[in-house]
Amino acid sequence: METNVATDLLIADRIWIATALLHQQNPSQKYFTKDQIREKLDSEGLSAGIERGSLNAHLKEHLVANVPPSSGKYRMLFEPTPGNLRLFCPGDPTHPARIQQRKPSKSVPRRDEIPAQYWPLLDWYETWCKLSHAPDRPINWEDDPLIRLIGSGKHIWADEHADEYVNRLREDPE
Repeated sequence: METNVATDLLIADRIWIATALLHQQNPSQKYFTKDQIREKLDSEGLSAGIERGSLNAHLKEHLVANVPPSSGKYRMLFEPTPGNLRLFCPGDPTHPARIQQRKPSKSVPRRDEIPAQYWPLLDWYETWCKLSHAPDRPINWEDDPLIRLIGSGKHIWADEHADEYVNRLREDPE
């Protein structure tokens, strides 16, 4: 008995693959509608066995990094404008409830869990995030020079309470 490769894949991985293919095949398009993603799933044969309600839930909340999660806390997609989706990239704003302390939530398929024909997408994705998409993303706070200054002067008032330090400066500005 032959197994269907598509039905052995997680729905999340199928959607990521379809969205990655859309990005790769339409490099000038920044995001895609849910209908475009559904059509790509169909044309790639990746929609086999997926109930429409489950697919809609994945496209609406399970995979979308910047919306409150329901049951899934994956960060595989990002919604730049209502109803439009693109692949999530590290540095994109993420809903706080999706940030897990012990391990990061899934944002890309694991190579060993997808067919070898889609492995090149994982390599393409690394470059896409860094080059093609980087100008549109908000600045990563860790790279922001002003944010990196937080706490840099704490040694100045390390031996006294901050309010006392400010009051002393007000009394003797020199």
